[in-house]
Amino acid sequence: MAVSTQNKGFLLGYRLYMLAFFIFLAAPLIAAGTFAFNDSLFPSLPWRGFTLDWFFNDTEPKLGMFHDRRLLRGLYYSALIGVMVSTLSVFVGTCNAFLFVRGNFPAKNFFYLLMILPLVIPGVILGISILVMASNIANGVDDRLGLELEFLRPGILLVVLGQFSFVTTITSLVISARLKKFDYEMEEAALNLGATRVQVLRTITLPFLRPALIAAWIVSFLVSFENFNTTLFLVGSEAPLTITMFDRMAKVGSTPVLNAVSFFLIVGSGLLALISVVVQRDPPKT
Repeated sequence: MAVSTQNKGFLLGYRLYMLAFFIFLAAPLIAAGTFAFNDSLFPSLPWRGFTLDWFFNDTEPKLGMFHDRRLLRGLYYSALIGVMVSTLSVFVGTCNAFLFVRGNFPAKNFFYLLMILPLVIPGVILGISILVMASNIANGVDDRLGLELEFLRPGILLVVLGQFSFVTTITSLVISARLKKFDYEMEEAALNLGATRVQVLRTITLPFLRPALIAAWIVSFLVSFENFNTTLFLVGSEAPLTITMFDRMAKVGSTPVLNAVSFFLIVGSGLLALISVVVQRDPPKT
């Protein structure tokens, strides 16, 4: 009887803990989403009625996010950078997966640790290091050869290179995990039947990796889109959305339009994350 009571008490405590944990995670998101629909000039209580002005209104003082040119420009740059980073990261991550899963070369474990090292380096340190290295290279080439390497100056390309340096680690791990489950006998059978290496890769291996490739692309896009600390040190005049929102907060303070942007990002990120989970599910066995 005592054991049963202890088990019930433990189960109740565990459920209360999980409830408190999820409330802690969800409360800021719910608050941000709620104030995006409050008919008030300030993101605070009391509730003054439901409105969509912070999304669609085209006049001040309630200029909606879809009519705010600066926010839309930031959204465009974030999407552009995200597409470039995720596409490049998936390509290199696929090459890394084949290299580390199937390859056998000296100091393999060392290079594997070197590949995953960016994940444990703070983003601020990573951003500063990349900025210093790129500036030194650009200044050295300019001083000695008189060539201006614009892509090594703060701007979109340097942001892409900076984010790629750690996002590619994520894609490499995701794709490697899928590749380890591949049955190599399928490739051997296709080769014995006369297929070329390229045909085997195109018709057998890559279709098997497709769910991981899609999931890795989505995850890397989300990581790139929301990145702030690394991007802050590498950005130029083409500021992505995270930097634009930070600058707006620093100059104007919190406004409901930023809550509208947050709600838009929460919904968009949630849908992409859901797609990522769905595409990685194995088909039901018949």
